[in-house]
Amino acid sequence: MSETLQTKAVTVTTSATTTTTTSVTTTDADLLAETVLAVRTAGSALRERFGEVVPYETREELMRALAANDDTALAILRPRLTDLRPDAGWVEDELDGGALPPGEWWVVDPAEGNVNHLHALPEWAVTATLVRDNQPVLTVVHLPLTGETYTALTGAGAHLDGRPLHVSETAKLDLSIVATSQARPDEDEEVVRRVGRSITAMLFDALVVRTAVPATLHLVNVAAGRADAFWQFAGARADLLPGALLVMEAGGRITDAEGRPWTPQSGSFLAAAPGVHGDAVATLSR
Repeated sequence: MSETLQTKAVTVTTSATTTTTTSVTTTDADLLAETVLAVRTAGSALRERFGEVVPYETREELMRALAANDDTALAILRPRLTDLRPDAGWVEDELDGGALPPGEWWVVDPAEGNVNHLHALPEWAVTATLVRDNQPVLTVVHLPLTGETYTALTGAGAHLDGRPLHVSETAKLDLSIVATSQARPDEDEEVVRRVGRSITAMLFDALVVRTAVPATLHLVNVAAGRADAFWQFAGARADLLPGALLVMEAGGRITDAEGRPWTPQSGSFLAAAPGVHGDAVATLSR
């Protein structure tokens, strides 16, 4: 990932297999600005739906409520982002993982932390990430309740409302705030047990351990230097790619929990400030 993130001009293979050359420093910067507008507009629509706890008594009722939020945001995001990049593919399921086919793809989470939204909890966002040949090129994470917008562009840094972000300079895990998240409901039993073991290990080694969903909101904190590390076992593209690009562009390290290069096919994920990354790997590998 790091080599691609330093590239200033890349060859783009679209879903229609047409090859062109795109300047990261100009065309993608303009594309990022337009993506910000689309994501903020979708966030405003979701904010209008926020406030009261949405009741449900069955899993089917829950899924319908989640879908209603998704549909509200997608009605804005999909046509606008498609207009920006007509040949780009679209990831239909935000819980999908693994590699994408070659070319450009929009990876969108129309209501990241959707279940929080339904429960009148403030931790939710709208995200959109453009992936080019399995590398995130740009991302936008908008928090409608605070109005904050986090952006990252390959090779151009990470920003919060235009202000540069940088990960923390903390060098000791026992002085660190770390966080983890549940990738999805109904997770495999071994993954659940591994999550539990990792939290226990971090409770011994780190200063404070935070556990909550969604992953993206922990990752923006790592990028902003407010938290020092985030890890997760399993996971989907939509909840890890936006934060991965933000943390990388803010000077952090992205690997799997064992310190190996991370890809969307990896079984674990770790984002950390460089000074605590090694200790975090050691703790998670126990």
